[in-house]
Parts: sequence; C-alpha cells; structure tokens
Amino acid sequence: MGFPIVPGCGKVTRRHLLAYQAGAALITFVRGRNMFSRDNLLPITEALDHLLLGTSDLDQGILLVKEMTGLTPGMGGSHPGVGTRNALLSLGKQYLEIIAPDPAQVSFSYRTDLRKLGEPRLIAWAALSRNIDAAALKARGAGMEVFGPSDGSRKKPDGKILTWRVLGIQNSLGNSTVDPVPFFIQWGEGVPHPSQDSVTDCRLESLGFEHPEPEKLRALLRKLGFNADVKRAAAARLTASIRTPKGLWTLS
Repeated sequence: MGFPIVPGCGKVTRRHLLAYQAGAALITFVRGRNMFSRDNLLPITEALDHLLLGTSDLDQGILLVKEMTGLTPGMGGSHPGVGTRNALLSLGKQYLEIIAPDPAQVSFSYRTDLRKLGEPRLIAWAALSRNIDAAALKARGAGMEVFGPSDGSRKKPDGKILTWRVLGIQNSLGNSTVDPVPFFIQWGEGVPHPSQDSVTDCRLESLGFEHPEPEKLRALLRKLGFNADVKRAAAARLTASIRTPKGLWTLS
C-alpha cells in the first residue's frame, strides 16, 4: 500500500497542496495510544504500520528483498483500476510492501510513476490508526487539510477479502517519488493484519528522514504525534534499517 494506495489496497489520489498550518494539538489513536498530542509523541517505529518499496518490476523488487534477507516475500494481489500489484514481507507486527506496475492492467493511475524508477526504493510509509474517523475530525478541527477516510479492499491469493480505510494529510513536503508524510490506515474489523500472513524474524529497527527543509518536516511530523529523526539533505528520502536473518539491511 502506498499513498495513495495502501499496501495491497486501492487508490487514493493525493494532491500536493501546502498544508503546513498552525493548529491546536490533536488527539486520535494509533496502536492504542493517544496521537496528535505534543505531550505524547510516538517513536516512528511504534507508529508505523508498513513501508512501501516502489519498483518498476515486481520480480525485481522481490529478488532484491530475497537477496538482502534470505526470505521470499509472499504475493499480495492487484489493485484493479490503479494499475499496480504487490508482494509483502512481514516485519513482525509491521510489514514491507513491494509495489509495482501490474502488466495485466491497461491503465496506470498510481500517484508515483513506478514505471520510471530505475531501481527499487522506499516511496512512502503508513501509520496505523485505531479510530480513523476521530483522527480525521480532530485533524480538520486543528486546521489541517485532509482527504478521506476512504474505503478500500482487495482479494487475497486465498480468496479472502482484505478491507481497510485510509486518511491522507495534504502537504507539499514530498516529491514525485517520495512522500515523507504518512497516510493513516485502519484495518477492517476482524481482518487479520497482513504482517501475520507469513511471519518472519525480520524486524524494523529504525526509519530515518532526509529533507531540504528538515525543520518543516520535523514540525509537521510532531504535529501528527511522531518523534522523528530528520536530517538536512538535497532531496527528500526515507531510510529504513531492518534486522534480517542475514544481518542488518539499510534500505532507502
């Protein structure tokens, strides 16, 4: 899922509008804790639901993950009408989604043009929400521009239906290939989390951020309730450290 598609999810169109605006502290629930509160910031590794690894070819992305971890990601499914498909690698209670163009679909409308990526790279991340409606209400009340919540679903390889809802935060801090501001996802009631489809010993150890305007990105992430490490760099970039059976894998 990525923004505007949630791992294995459906399409949600993101507009790059400026949304870094002043607002009161927000409160919602992520992983059972109050979020959007300046006094209760969550580490990124606790708030994260999944990472999105974009690639122009799904087989290429799967091969990279297998080479670096010694494990083969499980097939997720396709996103009808969006033009993408994915595969998933469990990271314990989180997961890595490998998302790529689906050659079986004629149209392609995913926000990030995965077809132009020269190599697999991290393009987005999702934060887990326990009450996405409350999150949307309080975000709007604090002056943030949001889109959603939007419903999504897809059929898994075993025929079961995976359902979710997503919420996006309007911002202008990303670029054509990377969005450092997360979207929020709430999984359907009774739906097993995708990370449990094929549990592995891989674990996310850290997620770092680079940006030309680190203060702005850090401030927006704090407003959303996240304590993030943001370094100054020429372009926006996400860097994850994942503990695998073959050692530590640094992915960006």
